Amino acid sequence: MTTQTATLAKISVKERTKVALTVLAFGLFITWTTGFAGSAALHNAAHDTRHSVGFPCH
Repeated sequence: MTTQTATLAKISVKERTKVALTVLAFGLFITWTTGFAGSAALHNAAHDTRHSVGFPCH
């Protein structure tokens, strides 16, 4: 067992769930923010990504 694997094994399921939900919330916030941004530059930068995940933008 490597050191990294041993370290990950010591992290509780509760802690891993908390981290996963935090990352999910942050990702949804970023998607929501860019989806409704008024800036054309921001809209165009995120355009293809939004469509690839099924987020309507126009």
